[in-house]
Amino acid sequence: QVQLVESGGGLVQAGGSLRLSCAASGRTFRRSNMGWFRQAPGKEREFVAAISWITGSTFYTDSVKGRFTISRDNAKNTVYLQMNSLKPEDTAVYYCAADTGSSGVVPVNGNEYDVWGQGTQVTVSS
Repeated sequence: QVQLVESGGGLVQAGGSLRLSCAASGRTFRRSNMGWFRQAPGKEREFVAAISWITGSTFYTDSVKGRFTISRDNAKNTVYLQMNSLKPEDTAVYYCAADTGSSGVVPVNGNEYDVWGQGTQVTVSS
């Protein structure tokens, strides 16, 4: 079973950058689609980005396209989210998630991910 631990969150000014990391334990990381989600206070959890375990193809919600980059290093069992040009509306708790079912279709619905990290806070000041 995969276990996930996020790190890299913090406080940054608008226009700044952060890189989130999600370290995975367990044998199934390499065959797992990986995603990042976020939840702002008073709002529902939303999809941010995902990466395929098969092709490395990436997917983003429209609001972060061109600013965020998801990547994975299978040798290190780690997935990253590079966040540039941060905006106050990016403020949220960011969660890493794994779809360990070796699906060929990368899910954007959080209900299709079966393992979640504890979350890391990202705060962007204006």
